Amino acid sequence: MIAEHADKRSRTVHASAPAGVAYALMADAPSWPLYFSSIIHVEQLEFDGVRERMRTWTLLDGQVKAWTSQRHLDPVARRMEFWQEIAAPPFRTAGGILSARPDGPHDSELELRYDYSVGADSPGDLEWAQRATDAHSRAQLADLKAFAERWTRLDELVLSFEDTVHIKGPAELVYDFLYRAGDWPDLAPHVQHVDLTESVPGVQHMTMRTHTEYGTHTTSSVRICFPHAERIVYKQTAPLPLLEAHTGEWSVVPDERGVTVTAQHSVVLSEEQIADVLGEQATVADARRHVREALGRNSRVLLAHAKTHAESAVRML
Repeated sequence: MIAEHADKRSRTVHASAPAGVAYALMADAPSWPLYFSSIIHVEQLEFDGVRERMRTWTLLDGQVKAWTSQRHLDPVARRMEFWQEIAAPPFRTAGGILSARPDGPHDSELELRYDYSVGADSPGDLEWAQRATDAHSRAQLADLKAFAERWTRLDELVLSFEDTVHIKGPAELVYDFLYRAGDWPDLAPHVQHVDLTESVPGVQHMTMRTHTEYGTHTTSSVRICFPHAERIVYKQTAPLPLLEAHTGEWSVVPDERGVTVTAQHSVVLSEEQIADVLGEQATVADARRHVREALGRNSRVLLAHAKTHAESAVRML
């Protein structure tokens, strides 16, 4: 018989936001990496409006854990039930319920109830699981509360955009350039240094130092690589100044003349940093224009180098 330790916990916080707003954020799983600090990426596998199946990559106590889970959404009760199909080690089972209950017309109570089990024969695993789940649950509720309470501002603070280039070269070479980000300092003038590790296949931890007209900045990211789909998604765990959150994706789509390569960005602006970065008179609209141009310019430089890398190696007519 396998020894097992099970735990069940509950946390509640008050949010100065309508319950419907909080539920909408809870239900929008593809946007979680922008709203929840510990969630790196979500791949929605199946969704019929009520039942959802998805793959999630999450940063737990400094480790990237991935699992496939299912959710049952109840918009009337404003609650979602979730459970992992196969739990990420050292967990053997994991699941719970996240709900938003009205507390008046403009306030709500956010509750997270969760349970999990781990093998009790490894004290180290048990201690890690308790520490990781405790920190993760606290962060989830704190993030949900913070974004729900800014719901009237989110349309201004959230920005998504992309830049695209067509390359007359093979997809493998383009993907290879994007995958080997450790080589970028030799190719892109704004990239001064990159420290990239990949201890788990397909999961890269990257620290990058870049230089712009606003100074030199260091960012940290987790990148999830999908070589068969020729995609790389990432989340900056330490984003640039002016950004509260930053996620993105590099995608390579073949066609009859080569490939179309897209650099996509989604960000949440940090209102508190606008004056420090852009000056006292700067507005949110100024910050949106600045971020669009700065991130787009850096992406276009890398896209241009990817084009040169692929087209100089193989010529496609």
